Amino acid sequence: MLTVVKVGGGLAREAGDGALRMLCDTIGDAGVRHPLLVVPGGAAFADTVREQNSRFDLQAATSHRMAILAMDQFGWLISDLIPGGTPCTEVAASTRGRIPVLLPAELLASDPLPASWEVTSDSIAAWVAGVANAGRLVLVKPVDGLYRRWPPEGRPIARLSVDELAKLRAAGQATGVDGHLPEALRTARVEAWVINGRKPARLVTLLERADTEGTLVMP
Repeated sequence: MLTVVKVGGGLAREAGDGALRMLCDTIGDAGVRHPLLVVPGGAAFADTVREQNSRFDLQAATSHRMAILAMDQFGWLISDLIPGGTPCTEVAASTRGRIPVLLPAELLASDPLPASWEVTSDSIAAWVAGVANAGRLVLVKPVDGLYRRWPPEGRPIARLSVDELAKLRAAGQATGVDGHLPEALRTARVEAWVINGRKPARLVTLLERADTEGTLVMP
């Protein structure tokens, strides 16, 4: 079963470069045993786009395309960090130790998603999972899962449906993912996990046992 792993750019920003390197090492090792497709977040490159958007009040379509190009840049970066990481422009599964890291700008040239800051790399990764007929989407974040309120209190939500996620996002809760994600998951018909990239062993547990610590969003 193909698993799409979206590596969030917030991991390095909030947990440090060492956490990102450790996660990438884990993905490289896991990709030898499990079919994986890595989707990058936008990281600091997307932060630059947000800054320019704020300064110049760019059109939504312009900032959207720039943010997708930011994903390409972070994709090149993590391709260097993942052992066997291979930049690609089409959906593919890992084979023979080569871990595909999707550079999505070319694939998204037809603008299949709304041009909005509500659509981030979370929703793009969900769209990719649908196109690839993946069995699972994993959103790797610097937190343990989704929380009803922020700052987080107690344990994260263990599991919820797409409809329940949509209601939380409409109420300004579960802010760890973008607002369009529920709709993207409905279309993709794929289960999604939100897990902590500071603890990469949780990704391995999920791949090997189909369960782990984090938040499961059921399609």
